[in-house]
Amino acid sequence: MSTTIRYAAVLAPQPEGGFTVTFPDIPEAITEGDDRDAALFNAAEVLTACLEQRMEDEEVIPAASKVKSGEWIEPAAAVQAALLMRQAREEQGKSLADMARALDTSWPAAQRLEQPRGNPTLKQLERAAAALGKRLVVGLS
Repeated sequence: MSTTIRYAAVLAPQPEGGFTVTFPDIPEAITEGDDRDAALFNAAEVLTACLEQRMEDEEVIPAASKVKSGEWIEPAAAVQAALLMRQAREEQGKSLADMARALDTSWPAAQRLEQPRGNPTLKQLERAAAALGKRLVVGLS
């Protein structure tokens, strides 16, 4: 089963034209666009930026809630990878030190796997996924 990080966005048409976009689970993520496509593009950008900031500030990243309407927005691949690595590690009750030992690397190197700006290689992500009993799958959408 593959996993994707995505959050519901609510697009609200504006009387003067365009759309305002908000995220029920990430209240600080607000943007707009002159048309639907621009609003959705900007939504992915602001979601990525807000999740990156939360991760840097070591704030809680909420799980996406179930909603009946709206658009599902995915953050950038670097944020996806960092969050998925953290989730998989935490689900198994492993610490970053455990990951570092499993990967035969340093704690800072293991920590970079969970940072959106850590720039891990695909090979590093594959090794980390394998250490967690997972498989890295890359896709385009």
